[in-house]
Amino acid sequence: QVQLVESGGGLVQPGGSLRLSCAASGFTLDYYAIGWFRQAPGKEREGVSCSSSSDFNSNTYYADSVKGRFTISRDNAKNTVYLQMNSLKPEDTAVYYCASSESCTYYGSGDHFHYWGQGTQVTVSS
Repeated sequence: QVQLVESGGGLVQPGGSLRLSCAASGFTLDYYAIGWFRQAPGKEREGVSCSSSSDFNSNTYYADSVKGRFTISRDNAKNTVYLQMNSLKPEDTAVYYCASSESCTYYGSGDHFHYWGQGTQVTVSS
């Protein structure tokens, strides 16, 4: 059974950091792209970052809104992808989801991402 489970969310002050984890089971992470997405109340889902598989040179991608602050990485031995979030801002507040796909081509929209986790809440507030 394919499953993605996010963890690591929480409440953090502006300027703080969090590391989200996306643990995969039921499939081998190395062969798939993993994207991170977020959705704030009343807003559309946004593609935040994506890590492509080794078939696509293990490239990483970032939305302009998080570039330079967030870092995506993967530990294929642990079948886990991470999202390190630094210099957090109140506008980063959202539920964060990870999802899998064959490539990162559509990570901006989330189209063609087939399996999704349940999400983890990130709240940035003083």
